[in-house]
Amino acid sequence: MHMITAIIRPSSYEAVREALTQLGIQGITSTQVQGFGRQRGQTEIYRGAEYEVLEVLKLRLDVAVSGAVLSQAVEAINKAARTGKTGDGKIFVSSLKEVHRIRTGEVDEAALS
Repeated sequence: MHMITAIIRPSSYEAVREALTQLGIQGITSTQVQGFGRQRGQTEIYRGAEYEVLEVLKLRLDVAVSGAVLSQAVEAINKAARTGKTGDGKIFVSSLKEVHRIRTGEVDEAALS
């Protein structure tokens, strides 16, 4: 079992969600976040005045998956979120030691489905 954490452009969310849903993934947690990487912010214009935004708005997606679909899920996110421009985001994969479904008491793989 693995946790995929992806930081993506907000405009890519619908395509990523659709790609993961087609793989049979049933749960995604999304959070609005802000930060910077190589992009180092961006210049905006508001009411004719130019100003620099140091942190860029992104979406953080957390998706718990079984080992059987891990590579497919990572590839689906990569394909759906890629524009080829700086700021497309990152994907982090970490192992999950245990997963518990609170409502039913199911554990590990059974709790993911």
